[in-house]
Amino acid sequence: MLDKHTGLDPPMVKLRAAQGFDATDFFITGYWIWNKIFENLATIGYDPTNSFTAAYDWRLSYSNLEVRDQYFSRLKSYIETAVACQDRKVVLASHSMGSQVIFYFFHWAQSDQGGGGGDDWVDRHVDSWINMSGCMLGAVKDLTAVLSGEMRDTAQLNAFAIYGLEKFLSKEERADIFRAMPGVSSMLPLGGNAVWGDLNWAPDDRPGQPFSFGSLLNFRIGPNSTAPARNLTLDDSLKYLFHTAEHWYQRQVRESYSHGVAHTMAEVEANEQDPRKWINPLETSLPNAPNLRIYCFYGVGKPTERAYFYRAPDQPAATNLTITMDTGLTDGEVDHGVILGEGDGTVNLLSTGYMCSRGWHIKRYNPGRSKVTVVEMPHEPERFNPRGGPKTADHVDILGRQNLNELVLRVAAGKGDTITDYIISSIHEYAAKVKIYDEDEENSKSAKRVREP
Repeated sequence: MLDKHTGLDPPMVKLRAAQGFDATDFFITGYWIWNKIFENLATIGYDPTNSFTAAYDWRLSYSNLEVRDQYFSRLKSYIETAVACQDRKVVLASHSMGSQVIFYFFHWAQSDQGGGGGDDWVDRHVDSWINMSGCMLGAVKDLTAVLSGEMRDTAQLNAFAIYGLEKFLSKEERADIFRAMPGVSSMLPLGGNAVWGDLNWAPDDRPGQPFSFGSLLNFRIGPNSTAPARNLTLDDSLKYLFHTAEHWYQRQVRESYSHGVAHTMAEVEANEQDPRKWINPLETSLPNAPNLRIYCFYGVGKPTERAYFYRAPDQPAATNLTITMDTGLTDGEVDHGVILGEGDGTVNLLSTGYMCSRGWHIKRYNPGRSKVTVVEMPHEPERFNPRGGPKTADHVDILGRQNLNELVLRVAAGKGDTITDYIISSIHEYAAKVKIYDEDEENSKSAKRVREP
C-alpha cells in the first residue's frame, strides 16, 4: 500500500520495481511472462545491449511515476539515445496496463508540461507500437475490485476457500488495499454509458440476452437493505463508488484520471493541456504522427466478466462496505453473481478492440492518420496444458502464443507491413453501436434531420 494522502511511499518504506530482462522474463520460477518473446527476439539480434525493458511501479498513479521515479524522463532519454546511436526509430511493445502507460507517455513526451519534445517527437522517434491485450478503455473487473474488494476470481471460490480468504484478508481490507494503489484505478472503465451502455442497451448485447450488459451493477433488494434501490449503469456505478469511498480515494482518482468522452476536435485539443486526460483515448488523441504504425494484437473467445449482481452485506454494521457481490446467485447467464461477456478472460472486448477497430479511425482521435492494424486471436487452449499452450488467447498467457510471437518478430524485423487485419469477433458491429461519432458523421445526421419534414 502507498500513503493514502500523497499516493507515494509511506513513511520509512521504500519499494521499487525490479529492472532489466531478469525482472520481466519470469514472475516466479517456471511461470514465464515475457521470456518467450525475449528468447525469440534474441534470434534476430535483440539483447539487453540494444533493447530495454521499461518496468514501472503499477501501484503509482501515472503522474506520480514521474514525480517519484522520473519514469517518463528516463524512458524518453533512453529512446532518444537509442535513435541517436542506431540511426533508426524504435519499436515499442506493451501489454495490458502497459499500453495505457505508453499512450500517456506519448502525451507527456510531447507536452510542455512533460518532456517538452514538441508535436513531432513521437513521429521522429517511434516507428511502431505493438499494443498487446491493451486495456485502452479500462476493465470492468477493476470497478468491483475497488468497490468491494471482489471479482470473478474470488466470487467463484468454494465455501472453504472463501472462509480462509476472509480470515486472512477480508473484502473490506482488499478494497482498501486496491484503493490505496492509485495505479489500479487507472483501469476503471473509460467512456461512460456511451461505450458501456445504459440500463436497457449496450453495444455488445447479444440476441436473445435476458438482460443488458449496460445494467452493470444489479441488485436484489431486501428489507433494511443498504444497497441502492435501482440497478446502476457505468456512470451511476462510478458516482456510487466516489460517493461511498473515502475522501482521500476520491481526491486521488479525480486528480489523476478522467473518464469522459470528447465529442469534438476542439474538446480534444483543449484536453491536451490537462494531464488528467492523457490516459483517456476518448478525450485525447494519438500524436500527430503520420509515420507511426500501430499493431493491436489481442485475444477473443474467453468469457470475461461484464456485469454483476450485488446485495447488502450480511452484517452491515460490521463493515464499511455498503454492498457485496451476490455470490449465491447462479442462474442461467449468471455465475456466482457474475455475468460474463466477451474478451480475453480479463479485459473486455470493447476495451481491447474499440479504439483499434473504430476509435482511432475517427479523425479527432488520430489526427495524423497513423495506420492501425488489428489481429484478433481465438482462444483455443490445449486441454491438459495449465498455461493453455501455443494457441491460448488468455490475457497473460497470450504472451507465449506462437503466432503472437511471430507477429512481434515481424514488426521488430521491420516487416510489419506484411501483417494484415484479421478480425473474427463482432467488434465492428459493436463499435458501430457505440454512441461516439465522427464530427462529419454527426454533422451529416444533423443536416438530414433538419431536411426531414
